[in-house]
Amino acid sequence: MKQTFLYALCGMAAATLFAGCSGINALLKSGQPDLIYAKAMEYYQKEKWQRASTLFEGVEHYYVGTSREDSISFYNAYCKYKEHDWETASTLLDDFRRKFGRSAFIEDAEGMYALCFFYLAPGPTRDQTTTTQAIMAINEFMARYPNSSRIEQFKEINELLNERLHEKSYLNAYTYYKIGRYKSAIVALKNALREYPDSRHREEIMYLIVDAGYRYASNSIASKQTDRYLDMLDSYLSFKEEYPDSSHIKELDRMAKHARDYLDRNSKEDNDNNI
Repeated sequence: MKQTFLYALCGMAAATLFAGCSGINALLKSGQPDLIYAKAMEYYQKEKWQRASTLFEGVEHYYVGTSREDSISFYNAYCKYKEHDWETASTLLDDFRRKFGRSAFIEDAEGMYALCFFYLAPGPTRDQTTTTQAIMAINEFMARYPNSSRIEQFKEINELLNERLHEKSYLNAYTYYKIGRYKSAIVALKNALREYPDSRHREEIMYLIVDAGYRYASNSIASKQTDRYLDMLDSYLSFKEEYPDSSHIKELDRMAKHARDYLDRNSKEDNDNNI
């Protein structure tokens, strides 16, 4: 009984869908743009985004150069946006904002365009090109519409996206550290600190610079160790000045003592050799 009921239910759903699609196709072939537009708006108001989009796409060529051209273009893009088809929506919205810069829908279109990139932006472990595009689009929107009701929302999103870039920069640098490429790690960590001085990883980054510097110096040939221990001690003093109560202090103090002991011994040996 249950299986029979499910088959019947699926059949009814398929029949309804087929009837809907058949009706849309017949409407599109009717050659009556006003009727197609009215039905598209009916679906739009009922939030049947896919059907509305199909009809808007089918009717838009009738209204090129008319007062309805921009509204049809916007409604179609909005349907794609509501379906979470961010890539298609962003393309349509970009076309819209370039073509209809004076439309009544332009502010909404540019806000949605920026949000599409936000929704497309991946997590910090992946390439952040889209995140950068999102930040650019959001900042452009805020500069153009400073009194928009979306400003506070966009400020929060902007902060979130920038934090994602901070995270990516930190993770890239940390990868060098984890695989023992200490010279590359030091360069990447310092770049991360320079680019994102307010990063929530600031303390950890500064600690890793000292730690990587110590490891780099310790594993160097004798002729390079003095300069590299001196660089490590500079980083250590900067860390200690900024984070005197850090949980890393005791560990870094031991490293610093070892570096100073080495420099003292090396200095004494040089003096003895010069006598």
